[in-house]
Amino acid sequence: MAEDESTEKEKPKGSMVTKVLLFGVLPMMTALILVVGGLFVAGVLPGGGDKGGDHSEDDGDGEDEEGDEEDSDEEDDGETQPAVYLPIDPAFVVNFASQGKARFLQITVEVMTRDVTVPDKVILHMPVIRNNLMLLFSNQTYDTVSTLEGKESLREEALEVVQQILEEETGDPGVEAVYFTSFVMQ
Repeated sequence: MAEDESTEKEKPKGSMVTKVLLFGVLPMMTALILVVGGLFVAGVLPGGGDKGGDHSEDDGDGEDEEGDEEDSDEEDDGETQPAVYLPIDPAFVVNFASQGKARFLQITVEVMTRDVTVPDKVILHMPVIRNNLMLLFSNQTYDTVSTLEGKESLREEALEVVQQILEEETGDPGVEAVYFTSFVMQ
């Protein structure tokens, strides 16, 4: 009789493990496989999806490659490329004197370009850019930068500073705009 009771107690254990596998682990594994497969097909995961390449056969004359380059040049000339923004981190904190009081100015700066190679150039020359912008910002007066016109003038001067550095170092000004995304005076 004791053996019958122990057999009955073991049966629910086995069926519980089976239920967990069937209703817990199996659906989760199926969902994971479907999600990963979908990402692969969509091209989000490496090696998956259609890369948009031309699947036609090459006739071997080499003209297709030149034609593709000409087409891409025409697209660049006819369409405006999307803007690329690069923050100049960390924010600039400079002090300046105003009527005998110590004042502080904190500015967060971002540069905008449409050339995808320019952010790398800006990063390469970041020490010079930060130095010259810091000198520009610390040379301001409280009365000048407290007005909208003063802030706009400072933004234009900052653009000229960045463009001048890039022109000297790379031969291309590259940056189209400088934006102050935070401007705090105290």
